[in-house]
Amino acid sequence: MTKDAEYPKNYGSKEIAAAAIKMSLTSDRYEEKELQSEYLKSGIHAAAVDYGGEFITSIMKIIERAVVSSKREGVITDSHAEEGAVAGAAREALSQITGKAMGLNVGGKIGIARYHDHISVAIFLGIGLLHLNEVAIGVGHRVV
Repeated sequence: MTKDAEYPKNYGSKEIAAAAIKMSLTSDRYEEKELQSEYLKSGIHAAAVDYGGEFITSIMKIIERAVVSSKREGVITDSHAEEGAVAGAAREALSQITGKAMGLNVGGKIGIARYHDHISVAIFLGIGLLHLNEVAIGVGHRVV
């Protein structure tokens, strides 16, 4: 990734998890790209991607989208260790919200952030039940 000397601050898991959450809360592509650009100035690589559908059938799709968007945006390289770290963090984030979303339709955004060896994945979702919507956020972290 990048050398510490280029950036005045050394970020840890807390800051990277917060960055992933903020990426998952962006409302549109423009806001997403703006935030991504701001983070890059600090040496934090970030990505976000939308998803939606029935929760149970979407689990694999959500993990896949997290890995693919991370590679596409340059957050990770094409290596098993880095892909596995994103997939594992996404799975952890999903496990935190499964109880609320089981059997319902969901829609939301996945936010991914990385600084050196810290990778965090945040999953924000709206859970649909008629017009009574619930929201949830799950966060996972891995070290590469």
